[in-house]
Amino acid sequence: MVSQLTAYSLETLSESAIYLLKRLIATPSFSREEDKTALLIEDFFRERNIPFRRTKNNIWTHNRYFDPAKPTLLLNSHHDTVKPNPKWTLNPFHPLERDGKLFGLGSNDAGGCLVSLMATFCHFYDKPGMAYNIVMAATAEEEISGRDGLELILPELPPISFAIVGEPTQMHLAIAEKGLLVLDCTAHGKAGHAARNEGENAIYKAIRDIEWLTSYQFPKVSPTLGPIKMSVTVINAGSQHNVVPDACTFTVDVRATEQYSLEEIVEIIRAHVQSEVTPRSIRLKPSSIPEDHPIVQAGLSLGRQTYGSPTTSDQALLNCPSLKCGPGHSERSHTADEYIYLQEIEQGIELYIRMLEQVL
Repeated sequence: MVSQLTAYSLETLSESAIYLLKRLIATPSFSREEDKTALLIEDFFRERNIPFRRTKNNIWTHNRYFDPAKPTLLLNSHHDTVKPNPKWTLNPFHPLERDGKLFGLGSNDAGGCLVSLMATFCHFYDKPGMAYNIVMAATAEEEISGRDGLELILPELPPISFAIVGEPTQMHLAIAEKGLLVLDCTAHGKAGHAARNEGENAIYKAIRDIEWLTSYQFPKVSPTLGPIKMSVTVINAGSQHNVVPDACTFTVDVRATEQYSLEEIVEIIRAHVQSEVTPRSIRLKPSSIPEDHPIVQAGLSLGRQTYGSPTTSDQALLNCPSLKCGPGHSERSHTADEYIYLQEIEQGIELYIRMLEQVL
């Protein structure tokens, strides 16, 4: 335990974080509907006399002794949630403590991370003489990769030197994260009567392309993230049983690595398939932070481990080194009866603070 963080102050920070998390759980905040949880986050800062700014449902603030001449660290997590799946046996909007766990929608993804980062920010808010400024941003629309979340406010923030993005990693260090490329593809054929040998069946053309997509291996493999992964996740074709379909549409989920730009991946795919290929966006790029970065070294000194993450977060929108790290477990995200251990939140706050004290 470092000298600046006493058992008393850690307990106080943890209690306030858990109280806020319970209020967030009790307030539905589906993506694009986060206005009420944004008000709760406003109240949290207002009660502590911390000035903040808001654009749409994004709230951000910075430390009291902000110095434009110093580099800036971004602490970021999101307050939107997915919708509860039908297998919930508990009320997803009723924060329930049981056996050391806090149940509720968004408790693990990413409410526990968000409130832990906010508590960490409060710990450093009044400290003079730090080597970095700190910006805390609680943002919206992460679960749908929306444009009115972190991406919207980045132009309003000071230049970011590096970032910690709060997602459930068991407080281990995701030093690289795959990017996301979603492709809408259309195989074109020619309509005809199914009883006669006429037309060109677009489904058969799509099948050939899908076979290539599911078997192709990109030659360059990331040492941290492994190979690029392509999965066909949606397919639609046909109007009735006796009509040869003239179009077949399918969607491809591509998890990209730093070995190829998203534009390069699209061009390689287009060169090998007959279907029309249209990317939904090329915004969600792979992200990483060097293993020798001081914040990573600080985590390693505290017994944390590094790894590459296959999932995509708001890290993909940042053009700076970024570390994904937070309390909770990724496997609980988007599951029925989602929960986080209360002890994980306390541990998360402590580890965030101890890591940052080695850097700030």
